[in-house]
Amino acid sequence: MTVLSATAGRLQSGVAPLQEPRPSAVLLVTMLLLAFGLLMMTSASVEIADSRYGDPLYFLKRQSIFACVGVGLMFMLMLVPINFWNRLNLLLLLGSYAMLVIVLLPGIGREVNGSMRWIDLGFFALQPSEPAKVLLVIYLASYLERHRERVSATWLGFLLPLLLIGIAVVLLQMEPDHGAMVILSLTALCMVFLAGAGIWRVLSLLLLSTGSIALLAYTQPYVVRRFTAFLDPWAPENIYGAGYQLGQAQIAFGRGGLFGAGVGNSIQKLDFLPEAHNDFVLAVIGEELGLAGVALVTLLFCMLVWCCFSIAREAHLRERFFSAYLAWGLGLLFAGQTMVNIGVNLGLLPTKGLTLPFLSYGGASLIVCCGMIGLLLRIQYETECISRPHAARRRRLP
Repeated sequence: MTVLSATAGRLQSGVAPLQEPRPSAVLLVTMLLLAFGLLMMTSASVEIADSRYGDPLYFLKRQSIFACVGVGLMFMLMLVPINFWNRLNLLLLLGSYAMLVIVLLPGIGREVNGSMRWIDLGFFALQPSEPAKVLLVIYLASYLERHRERVSATWLGFLLPLLLIGIAVVLLQMEPDHGAMVILSLTALCMVFLAGAGIWRVLSLLLLSTGSIALLAYTQPYVVRRFTAFLDPWAPENIYGAGYQLGQAQIAFGRGGLFGAGVGNSIQKLDFLPEAHNDFVLAVIGEELGLAGVALVTLLFCMLVWCCFSIAREAHLRERFFSAYLAWGLGLLFAGQTMVNIGVNLGLLPTKGLTLPFLSYGGASLIVCCGMIGLLLRIQYETECISRPHAARRRRLP
């Protein structure tokens, strides 16, 4: 009787009753990536862990702890109403700025290979750009929901959110972290376009940004060296310098062939390919599982991004605009980081220090990726299970 009364009350108030949640493809793909990532990261790190720490499973133990923390965060965020983040939009923007500033302070940020990207927390090194990107996407989704008409109708409405993102881009340049800069900038441009901004405005700003980034890169000698090595990694002046990692990665893919040498049988991970368990874990997958393994990884990430965009489209059809823009933004972050990492491993892009989500070793990256999945699952739950009267009225996307 209580359930019937509650249902009748909802119908009388104009809100449809709650529906049972459907099995989530996002969660399934995430768990597959987590399990596969632990396997291949362990295979890529056994030798280096044994030589450095005397424990072949050193990185597996740490990554397992990060995975447990990440999964716990995922389920915690599933319990938080998505509107909670909408209300905190300004605090999240300021928090992202604060993290990107703190890492630049002497004595707090830790410099590695000339970049100030990490804060040493003892158990692991936090890379503030990872959570900052998500916080900025949440703020941008909130702005686009509140100012949809201005974004599509005026240059000021179009440029203002991008200028706020531009402040974060400047801070990332000061680290420097060019990979995060590019991914954040492209994600913001795509989100603004999806919110209704004209294609010519987006293209004009994209051309201007591309020219500015190219000019900035030209003034940095180490960036020029990386780009030169990317064009010809096998040149004598590059193969033992800036092109070394790319050359060793290509050897790994070539040795793997179609079906690979078998899990655990990689030769390149024996200190030929530096830090193979981090940014170049895909090269080890290519060597041990061949083209088939790389295709499987690519397929899983395509499925993940497709699920993100499907959730966003459903939310947009039900006029839950903040949820839609946020889901699009999170999907674009996954897509951008995955494409850049795969492109770098295959030699299609210049070498950049970007992890492969869920597969590369790293606490901050893994925990933040799990948190992003938690937000997506909450959006999916609210979109599918909490319907409103206008939800049945389907509109075509612009």
